[in-house]
Amino acid sequence: MSDRPSVLFVCVHNAGRSQMAAGWLRHLAGDAVEVRSAGSVPGDQVNPSAVAAMAEVGIDISDQRPKVLTTDAVEASDVVITMGCGDACPVFPGKRYLDWALEDPAGKGVESVRPIRDEIEGRIRGLLAELQVPGVSNAL
Repeated sequence: MSDRPSVLFVCVHNAGRSQMAAGWLRHLAGDAVEVRSAGSVPGDQVNPSAVAAMAEVGIDISDQRPKVLTTDAVEASDVVITMGCGDACPVFPGKRYLDWALEDPAGKGVESVRPIRDEIEGRIRGLLAELQVPGVSNAL
């Protein structure tokens, strides 16, 4: 068992929003938070525009691959953040669920993905402040 909080980001394809959110959380929290991401219908690859937009701010998500959402991933997470996956996410008692209404970056160029990336950054910083992770929230 770990004392670290665990966060799961879920979107439909696990190729854009959830990958960017996971990248931001890993970047800002380091090992202080366990980070997962998954999709209800995973795509073939992470959106190249999302990869490029994150690279602009020094975060490399190019090695990430879309993963299928599993019941085990939800069950193992303290916080589950959905981003447009509808009812595909299983619900377990005692979990904290948040739904972030974010524009889907699918099919968009990097210039259109930047504002989505920046909105996700703000939400991640807010989440970290709420989680009160020792040594992390003070640095934000």
